[in-house]
Amino acid sequence: MKRLWLQVQQWTSQFWFLPALITLLALVLAEWGITAEERYGVPEGLNFIYGGGETGARTLLGAVASSAIGVAGTVFSITIAALSYAAGSMGPRLLDNFTRDRGNQIVLGIFIATFAFSLYSLRAVQGGDHAFIPHYNVTGGMLLALGCIAALVYYLAHVTGSINMTHVINLLRDDLNAALQRATEQKEDAQGHREPPPEAFWDRAQEQRATRSGYLQLIDVEALLKLADREQVALQLLVKPGDYVFTNAVIARGVPRLPDGVMDALTLGENRIQGQDLEYSVRQLAEVAARALSPGVNDPVTAMDVIDRFGDALCRLHDRSWPDGVHFSGEQLRLVRPTTTFGGLLDSMFQMIRQYGKGSPAVTLRLLEVLRSVAGCLDDPERHRGLRRHAEQVYRDARENTPNASDVADLEERYAGVLAALHGDGSHTEMEP
Repeated sequence: MKRLWLQVQQWTSQFWFLPALITLLALVLAEWGITAEERYGVPEGLNFIYGGGETGARTLLGAVASSAIGVAGTVFSITIAALSYAAGSMGPRLLDNFTRDRGNQIVLGIFIATFAFSLYSLRAVQGGDHAFIPHYNVTGGMLLALGCIAALVYYLAHVTGSINMTHVINLLRDDLNAALQRATEQKEDAQGHREPPPEAFWDRAQEQRATRSGYLQLIDVEALLKLADREQVALQLLVKPGDYVFTNAVIARGVPRLPDGVMDALTLGENRIQGQDLEYSVRQLAEVAARALSPGVNDPVTAMDVIDRFGDALCRLHDRSWPDGVHFSGEQLRLVRPTTTFGGLLDSMFQMIRQYGKGSPAVTLRLLEVLRSVAGCLDDPERHRGLRRHAEQVYRDARENTPNASDVADLEERYAGVLAALHGDGSHTEMEP
């Protein structure tokens, strides 16, 4: 069921889906208007209904149809060119955001629906002895033309804002925060950390090899638990959402045996997607920062904005517990699956930024400032160890790549502030060389 729901979500989010639906509704409306006029005519007193003749109806509907499709083709072609240029500094997420944006889909749907409505209505206009003019539809075509003008004004303002770097970063931040909420749970709701069995437990396990390749997009945990409970076995997954699965690679093990149906609970695809893949949302933001730090772009301010968003996301975890990936049915072990840890999350967030930004004092100083702020938000010793490890890496790389003495002094001051926050005593701790 989860796989079906995922496929439905992907299908309905395609760029063509909503325009196709709106166009279909426009065609149904056009047919309804023609049928209603053929049966009941046009009541007297409706002054807003089109009252012209055959020639005027043909001219008006033809003008509306040609204008709608012409403007749509020109505007969207220019927009795609502009987006392709902007995506060079923001990454492919910008294009994906454009195609999945409901506002853009609705605007395209309005233009295409206006074209289809007018063209369908135009075929009903007849002259001669059996003259017929679809007055309702001609009026509807004029109203749709006005709607196209409003949609065009909205679209220009909307697209202009959507290619703004801050807007893109904030969208990615929202995706990341939502992914973190799904991947974690409130500490008071947590059942306590459960350790997986030792590796020796799986020595005699039967192995499941992948029958196809692709990115692991979805794991139906409930289906795996039901399967393991029904067959009275313990299962171990060796891959997590976001991993690329190679054909014939070992992806699961079962003790005392491996039941059929494990692959049916795993959804593979050609691309990484949001959902269970937490690191996907992180890497999209990290990619924006890495591109901003490239010599061709040289935009450290954008990288600092991304670092701020990462710090905000980490501080939101102060009352959240990380899942251990170990599932029991009563006292019986049923499933062990790998999960993204807090340390792995830090690596995805900061490693690439540190590697690309180690020669930029502004970026490294901001990295240490954010790590210090996050240390003050979190109180878990294990998380503090991860923060300290990254602070040490940032400090050491920056010391080696910062020639200016004043910048080095600022760097040492920020690093000392991180150590003090991690120790919780507010005093400066002696720095490691």
